[in-house]
Amino acid sequence: MIPAGLMNLRLIAGLLLAGCLPGAEPLFESSIEPLLRTRCWKCHGESVQMGGLKLTAREAMLGVVVPGKPEQSRLYRMVAGLEKPAMPMGGALGVEEVEAVRKWIAEGAVWGVTKVEVWWAFQKPVRPVVPAGLNAVDYLVGKRRGAITFAGEASRNTLVRRAYLDLTGLPPTLAQVAEFVEDRTADAWEKLVERLLASPHYGERWGRHWLDVARYADSNGYEHDFDRPNAWRYRDYVIAAFNADKPFDRFLVEQLAGDEVERPTPETLTATGFLRSHAKVGYREKDNPEFRYEYLDDMIATIGRGVMGLTVQCARCHDHKFDPIAQKDYYRLQASLFGYVEVDHPLVPSAEHKRLSEAVDARIRPLRAEIRDIEAPYREKILPAKYARYPENVREAIRTPEALRTPGQVLLANQVIRTTGVSSAEIDRVASAADLSRKRALLAQIAEIEQTRPAPLPVAMGITDGDYRSTPDGPGDEPAPGKGSGKDPEAGPFLHEGPGRYQAPPSYFLIRGDVQSRGERMEPGFPAVLAKGEVKTAVETAGGKTSGRRLALAQWLGSAENPMTARVMVNRIWHHHFGSGIVKSIDNFGKMGDLPSDPELLDWLATEFVRSGWSVKQMHRLILNSATYRMDSRFDDAGSMKADPRNERLWRFPVHRLEAESVRDSIMAAAGTLNAKVGGPAVFPVLQPEVLSAMTHGIWNQDKDGPEVWRRSVYVYRKRGLPFPMFEVFDLPDQNVSCGARNTTTVPTQALTLLNNEFVLSQSKHLGRYLEEARPGDRAGQVELAYMRVLARRPNERELELGVKFLAGQPVDAFAHVLLNLNEFVYIQ
Repeated sequence: MIPAGLMNLRLIAGLLLAGCLPGAEPLFESSIEPLLRTRCWKCHGESVQMGGLKLTAREAMLGVVVPGKPEQSRLYRMVAGLEKPAMPMGGALGVEEVEAVRKWIAEGAVWGVTKVEVWWAFQKPVRPVVPAGLNAVDYLVGKRRGAITFAGEASRNTLVRRAYLDLTGLPPTLAQVAEFVEDRTADAWEKLVERLLASPHYGERWGRHWLDVARYADSNGYEHDFDRPNAWRYRDYVIAAFNADKPFDRFLVEQLAGDEVERPTPETLTATGFLRSHAKVGYREKDNPEFRYEYLDDMIATIGRGVMGLTVQCARCHDHKFDPIAQKDYYRLQASLFGYVEVDHPLVPSAEHKRLSEAVDARIRPLRAEIRDIEAPYREKILPAKYARYPENVREAIRTPEALRTPGQVLLANQVIRTTGVSSAEIDRVASAADLSRKRALLAQIAEIEQTRPAPLPVAMGITDGDYRSTPDGPGDEPAPGKGSGKDPEAGPFLHEGPGRYQAPPSYFLIRGDVQSRGERMEPGFPAVLAKGEVKTAVETAGGKTSGRRLALAQWLGSAENPMTARVMVNRIWHHHFGSGIVKSIDNFGKMGDLPSDPELLDWLATEFVRSGWSVKQMHRLILNSATYRMDSRFDDAGSMKADPRNERLWRFPVHRLEAESVRDSIMAAAGTLNAKVGGPAVFPVLQPEVLSAMTHGIWNQDKDGPEVWRRSVYVYRKRGLPFPMFEVFDLPDQNVSCGARNTTTVPTQALTLLNNEFVLSQSKHLGRYLEEARPGDRAGQVELAYMRVLARRPNERELELGVKFLAGQPVDAFAHVLLNLNEFVYIQ
């Protein structure tokens, strides 16, 4: 460990090397300030202060600089090599630079005028001026493009397919193509955009993008991969929210604090599934209390990357290495979330249901108690034999009374006791005939009584505030929201300040992120670099049953004063329309992320997003109605290619591949088999036996191949432990963490899947059957219809000729299969 004094020296030396030494104004401005800027401020500037040293202000440097006395100034001594460690870390200063530092300190370390640059993302967006009457997207893209020659408008067939795939994830039908192509009115394109935004399939496509951010899945993940039977309700909430164009700031409020809004509804309670969508080890947090900190870290990472575009989770164990996010900022955010408990929110009135269920429980309770009494002596005989296989130190920990165990013994005993049990089957094998008979009779009575239990209420998995230390009774049972320890229905040890008033449990700064090394108690808050002035960190909630901390966090995230949220979301929208964001690192706007390719365009879109009431659909309208979006993708110009080979200035529309779900959906749409039903529980398409045999835990309720499973891919069961193979081949992201942008790879298994997958072959036969029935005996007609159905365009002469020749020796379904394997089919052009 580096002594504090030495750490200060290191920081000072870094400042000197960076040219942060104040000298007489001319010397400071000519030599010191440039030196600080180029050599020091990267590590000791406004955004990053490694070792806590900031070299952008004279006052901050006085700990390492003694004005008038360079020989006593650690900054000078370290840059001069007189003390270790020598600074700066990137290489020693030149003789003239060291002399400038010495002279500057000797003359009083006078601080001149500095031009401190704050990282672009931490500044509020500045709306650029756009001439009246011009499309802002076209004007700002054109301004950056300059004199580069750019493409004209794409063909109407190309545009209609592009719009349908982009906004709904489905190719247009023949009638939908004709409707647009044959509409020669001036506003034909605008009308098409409006039709697509009003389609229920729009939410399925754009909701899927958000589900990547939310790391949504239908199972827990990890070894046991337990099923989450009600997770689909959150998925449906997201789809409905996008279809309704729910304002994005409200969308955030409902997901982070849907239980804390003024009038919670089934919809807002379902939305809290966002914070519960993390991968989880088991049913119950009591299995290992430390897991709770992992889940909180996942929430912070998801909010940080998905909403703020920052890797806040990197400050869990230390200050962020690159961005101005202190470790205390991390634990302030953790305090905002710390009181959460997992609950299943009833979606219909539950008082009568609760009364009837409690009556059933009351009848069953004494029967279960009698079974426990019967089993107890057998369990006490069997357990010691099981414990005997463990080492003596473990057996000693178990024998020691719980109150007298050392911390090490507590850990050993809990691990073994938790994982070593005696099953009912083991007891039945050694029980006496009389005991076994009585137990079976009791179980029969319980089963009979269970028949009178009311059917389960519809519930949504979500969160609320409560006492996370409560002990659930079994799988699926959760601590009562707003309650104390679970023993007193009205008050807990610290959770209520007064009658019915909830108080959040204490959250602590963890030294080096170690849950066993508590520091000071933390109050809720937000990253200091973003939260300027007075900011509410808790909001009064209706009835005072929750802390209001999550609601305050959500309101701050959706505030126009927050420089990150609007930028991050409009950049995400741009990314999905053009295949690449204005900031390419979609979920990292910090110093290790990419700089915006067009800062003015990004800021205009961000400010317009807020002005429009945070309307996502309005952002679609602005972008799709631009000439930039409607450009041809097949435009080739040698001068443009030379000037901008990566098309970063958008001189033609960027071709980009469909994501995995839209590939599958487009196959079914082309084949005419797509089941367009919206919402509901997940479906389980057929898996190969060898794939299914790899599943050891959780569920995959295999359905027969047919209309029931030929639904949109957003409804396919998301099993963390067994990703759907076709999706995985086409770059399904890691379902355990938030994903900003999916990878796009080109690998042989993709081609092999489209060639050999039984689902693709089956759908090809359906498409072939349709072509034969629609154009019986007409090979040219079948080729033309196939192209229109699959690619939304007619074949050119060469393609028509080749298609007719192919059909002369091959069945129609084989030709349909060929078209489904074309690059053009899986790309938006």
